[in-house]
Amino acid sequence: MELDLQPIKLQGVSEDRPLVIAGPCSAETEEQVMTTAKALAKNGIKIFRAGIWKPRTKPGGFEGVGEPGLAWMKRVKEETGMYVTTEVANTKHVEAALKAGIDLLWIGARTSANPFAMQEIADSLKGVDIPVLVKNPVNPDLELWIGAMERLNNAGIRRLGAIHRGFTSSEKKIYRNLPLWHIPIELRRRIPDLTIICDPSHMGGKRELVAPLCQQAMDLGFDGLIVESHCSPEKAWSDAAQQVTPDILDYILNLLVIRDVKYTTESLAELRKQIDECDESLIQGLAKRMRVAREIGTYKKEHNMAIVQTGRYNEILEKRGSQGALCGLGSDFVRVVFEAIHSESVRQQLEILNK
Repeated sequence: MELDLQPIKLQGVSEDRPLVIAGPCSAETEEQVMTTAKALAKNGIKIFRAGIWKPRTKPGGFEGVGEPGLAWMKRVKEETGMYVTTEVANTKHVEAALKAGIDLLWIGARTSANPFAMQEIADSLKGVDIPVLVKNPVNPDLELWIGAMERLNNAGIRRLGAIHRGFTSSEKKIYRNLPLWHIPIELRRRIPDLTIICDPSHMGGKRELVAPLCQQAMDLGFDGLIVESHCSPEKAWSDAAQQVTPDILDYILNLLVIRDVKYTTESLAELRKQIDECDESLIQGLAKRMRVAREIGTYKKEHNMAIVQTGRYNEILEKRGSQGALCGLGSDFVRVVFEAIHSESVRQQLEILNK
């Protein structure tokens, strides 16, 4: 299904990349909201974010100030001229946010993963012309992400965008949520006109990772950034470790290198021809490898051997990982490639076994 989209344009907000949305994780107090908003506005930020309702993994944590905080957002609009945005997760949130004059809504990662919740929100937005940004689901499921946006689009939301905030993983690595950049890249390929914004705060989980993640997003052609910024990050009531001060955010933004996404690529023709030749060689090499794998499959069938030889598989992963490292390839990349190759070899040998 193709989405019927319109650009997310807000009067007075530059259409140059990146579109920047900034503000604290949570609206905690009126003083905290206003102090942060005024500092961000002074630095040229046009769109202020703050969580009014906060979904928490376990009960007992700070779940947001609720509707009283919407009055603070209204004051931000009146005193700074900024647009304001907050997260909504159900019909009640939508109705309260619209009544309070919120200019832009976003859907959180937990909500976008729930088709029932997304349909409820879509139904409550029928007939409303407001920009809506949808965060990726917590799990790396592109179809679920697109499905969430389709529900909103079917309800008439045309100014629609996506927020890439990374994906939850049981693997404890440097990031709070793994970037898995190939997923938003595929989203861009599937829906070229969709506005895609990066959330480096939730992706990194640490303030020192915000700057490099912002730059990576710009290098990949993202349209904007949504960054958590707090007047006193170390005292924040939620996600203190990943928030930056307005001045630090200004410093980060001023250092960004913005790549030209519209630059002609004619000068790359020769290099791309070399890439095509490399790819052709790769495919031919893989085809040859599979022919050998099928011969091995025939031998295993004739000698009543099990298809998967765990020792040999581990040997391949270890050796190819070392070889890849010597050639400047990432170990994770090499592992993924040879896991896929092994999976295809097993599939082909199973076909022989079952003939």
